[in-house]
Amino acid sequence: MLFNSYAFVLAFLPAAVAGYFLVARRSHLGANAFLAAASLVFYAWWRVELVALLLASAAVNFAVGRRLSRAAAAGRDARAMLFLGVAFDLGLLGYFKYADFFIANWNTLSGAHLPLLEVALPLGISFFTFTQVAYLVDAWKGKAAEYSPVNYLLFVTYFPHLLAGPIIHHREMMPQFADPRLKRLDWENVARGLVLFTLGLAKKVLVADTLAPWADAGFASAHALTLADGWITMLAYAMQLVYDFSGYTDMALGAALMANIRLPINFDSPYRSADIREFWRRWHITLSRFLRDYVYIPLGGNRRGEARMLAAFLVTFTLGGLWHGAAWTFVAWGAIHGTALVVVHFWRKLGRPLPRPVAIGVTALFVAAAFVVFRAPTLADAGSVLASVAGLNGFDLHLAVAQWAGLARPASIGERAPELGTLAVLAAALAIAFMPRTSTELAATVSLRGWPRYAFGGLLACGLVFIENASPFIYFIF
Repeated sequence: MLFNSYAFVLAFLPAAVAGYFLVARRSHLGANAFLAAASLVFYAWWRVELVALLLASAAVNFAVGRRLSRAAAAGRDARAMLFLGVAFDLGLLGYFKYADFFIANWNTLSGAHLPLLEVALPLGISFFTFTQVAYLVDAWKGKAAEYSPVNYLLFVTYFPHLLAGPIIHHREMMPQFADPRLKRLDWENVARGLVLFTLGLAKKVLVADTLAPWADAGFASAHALTLADGWITMLAYAMQLVYDFSGYTDMALGAALMANIRLPINFDSPYRSADIREFWRRWHITLSRFLRDYVYIPLGGNRRGEARMLAAFLVTFTLGGLWHGAAWTFVAWGAIHGTALVVVHFWRKLGRPLPRPVAIGVTALFVAAAFVVFRAPTLADAGSVLASVAGLNGFDLHLAVAQWAGLARPASIGERAPELGTLAVLAAALAIAFMPRTSTELAATVSLRGWPRYAFGGLLACGLVFIENASPFIYFIF
């Protein structure tokens, strides 16, 4: 089924782009309607039974947003309407994503035996919820207004960003959908979009999915890892996550660019960050933007004194961790990053910055260690992996290699070949992660003539060959 899903995407993309431009020749609004309908088909392919939920969410938010826009234009205060709209969105998210989490924890604390709801998590609900919350707040402030149900549906459901972001704003998307100049086929954008899509596909199937078995095996045996095992597990997952998520983002941006639409950048070489504040300006940029604008600043930001600012750091990132999933590991991961921001704040006040290469190394190791908490099934498992990384569980490289090979005895050179190949992929992933140029920059500037054309053609062919073994994108579950 997974291969069929990827095959569907590869068939759907050119059909959607071609249909969009064909319909645009007759009607610009019709082109938007076609793209919205195509996006619903795209979502239905993954979870057809939840299309009604997506439509209901969009309908409610459209109605509330229209009233907020009109109130803002008339100078009326509509806080109550804004509260109801945001409460609806967060209530929907809470029911589907967090209800069982809170019920299970209540049962643990109180000794109750309330039954779990066991509702299916709708794909992309975290992303289309935050997108619409941002729209309602902007409409209330008079920064966004949408009176066309077709255009609003397209804004919410536009297929490249629907399942795993980026989180978009109405003001950055609708001018593009309304611009008639962007509804004409641009072969340059098609080519560069295909390059970016190819880079994302290669990140996913050639790097992230190659490293995934090592990361999965390590976390599955967290309490039995040695020093070498722990480092392999930590680094494999740190690289798997960034290549998986940024790979999806590259594919989303590339698919959108083929239709002359530019989605916001979501990654900017995050492992080149010199501290955790810079990391969050480079990692999942649109989530950072949302948390800053709609959580951190409303909590007071840096306008109400140092203590209030530091508290806002902790609250914002703890909530950001919870946004990722209904588990204490995600809450802890967010709190760890919030605490790190507090530490960085006081370190900066000392006025003794580390040399940038050292600062980058320290930050990358911190981020990788924090991702262990993010990935681990439980906090106890996370502690076991980090203990092995710290060398508290012994060191036996020879045995570690045999374990990765699935052998009960030390492995021969021939038997180690697959593992050595994966180590080579991990080393290459680490090297590329610290390079200054991003996929977006490369796709925008690389020559599309001569040998680069054949190189990208070969990369696309490799991606298509290995796509049959591809796994679901990690952020689909968020």
